[in-house]
Amino acid sequence: MKTNDLILQTTTKVVVFIILLFAVYIFFAGHYTPGGGFVGGLLTSGAIVLLLLAFDLKTLQNFLPFNYIYMIAIGLLFSIGTGAGSLLFNVPFLTHAFTHIDLPILGDLSLHTATLFDLGVFLVVVGVTMTIIQTIGGDE
Repeated sequence: MKTNDLILQTTTKVVVFIILLFAVYIFFAGHYTPGGGFVGGLLTSGAIVLLLLAFDLKTLQNFLPFNYIYMIAIGLLFSIGTGAGSLLFNVPFLTHAFTHIDLPILGDLSLHTATLFDLGVFLVVVGVTMTIIQTIGGDE
C-alpha cells in the first residue's frame, strides 16, 4: 500500500538542510570548541537516517550512491595518514602542523592538519553508522 507522505518528505528536506548546515559548523568549530569530526559525523548520519525514514532505502541509495565501506576505508587512511605523517618529520605521533594565511574576503584563516584528521574521523563515523543502519534495516 502506497501512502502519501508529502508533508513528511517536504519537512524532512528542510530539516535535513538545517541539520547538515549545523554539522558543517560543528565540524569546523571543533578545533576551538567542543565538536569536530565525531559530532559532525553523528549529525550527518542523523540527517541521512531522517531521509531514510521519510523516503525508502532504494530512493536513498539512488540519491546517495555511496559505498559506506569505502567511506570507512578512506576515512581511516586520512586519520592514520595525518597521524603517521608527523613521523616523517621526526616529531611525535599525531603532532599536527598549522599556519595562518590572510585571504582578501575571508580575512585571517588558520589551516590545520588536524582538519584532515577530523575529516577522516567524520568519514569513519558516517560510514560505520550508515553501514549499521542499512544492515539492520535492509531486506537484502
